[in-house]
Amino acid sequence: MIDPDGYRPNVGIVLMHPDGRLFWARRVHRDGWQFPQGGMNTDETPLEAMYRELREETGLLPEHVEVLGATPGWLRYRLPARAVRRNDRLVCIGQKQVWFLLRLTGQESDLRLDLTDKPEFDHWRWVDFWYPLEHVVVFKRGVYGSALRHLAPFARTVAGAQAVPMPGPDPRMGAGVRNWQRPRARPPAPPARGGTGRDPGS
Repeated sequence: MIDPDGYRPNVGIVLMHPDGRLFWARRVHRDGWQFPQGGMNTDETPLEAMYRELREETGLLPEHVEVLGATPGWLRYRLPARAVRRNDRLVCIGQKQVWFLLRLTGQESDLRLDLTDKPEFDHWRWVDFWYPLEHVVVFKRGVYGSALRHLAPFARTVAGAQAVPMPGPDPRMGAGVRNWQRPRARPPAPPARGGTGRDPGS
């Protein structure tokens, strides 16, 4: 499903540990790390699509999470030119997304990356709230910045101001992400089950 402007409707999932750290996962057979996300079907609402993608990509069910907030309207990003398939009948130039912030209420053992025939991720770890802005692929940084800025107040009510500090300058320009305030240093998260959990960008 692609809209008249060439954007595919999509949902993004920011899964938060109660202490404010976020679920950060490595794509299968790739070096890229990101939040879970996926396209919407024509008969789905964003919320329905979110729960489906949550199950497919993390193994979690609705009873394992609490929805804390969502971004209003669509956030858009364009694909790099090399990723646009010009020969397709409907050309997709990017994604338009609704982002959801979820608090994990289940156990870490409920997380499963291998429930589908083609898993999206092969490793995961918990990272500090603003960490993804410096480590996601460059063309997604603007959307990640907008989503996390909007969702931060919801996260702060659960995890507190120290875990989710106030943001600094808008990071939509790549170099700007390094000006964001960060929480005080914490010990590294333990490796995820089933893999090293190490992010090659850390």
